[in-house]
Amino acid sequence: MKTTIFGALCLLLITGCSTTYPNRNPTGEVFPQASGQSLEQQDYRLPDDILGESVVLLLGYKQDSQFDIDRWLIGLDMTETAVTAYEIPTIQGLFPRMFQTSIDNGMRSGIPKELWGGVITVYEDGAAIQEFTGNENPNNARVMLLDSQGTIIYFYDRGFSVAALNALRQMLDQADS
Repeated sequence: MKTTIFGALCLLLITGCSTTYPNRNPTGEVFPQASGQSLEQQDYRLPDDILGESVVLLLGYKQDSQFDIDRWLIGLDMTETAVTAYEIPTIQGLFPRMFQTSIDNGMRSGIPKELWGGVITVYEDGAAIQEFTGNENPNNARVMLLDSQGTIIYFYDRGFSVAALNALRQMLDQADS
């Protein structure tokens, strides 16, 4: 009985701390200011700390987004796409922030150490980023190609597809020329 009540309380806290925002396409807009920390524990101010070249951001709003993110990373690798890509786990709510260390350690246990620098977790500004793109269908990654100034020149949020990967690559070619 106590376990059931505790589980229900935890579920209420987790779901009560998150808001659903309608999906929107932010192409043409500048990525919003957000602070985060890599799994190597390096602090980042996005997008300022990654400006200067085109980059791909793979935003995940829940753990199940990792499947979609992995497909994008495999696609970029298999097509030998020359671009820096960052995974951006973006978590909203006070309750997850209280368990930030545990969540980050869980990610570290499932991600090879040599990739930790490319995973920047956003907690404090998570709600603002989720509102910026929308978070309906949260299992789908939000895929963004930012130009060297931080403007979003490609956005996709409907799950991995070869056609979407090719469209991203085409936009990258245009941005680099």
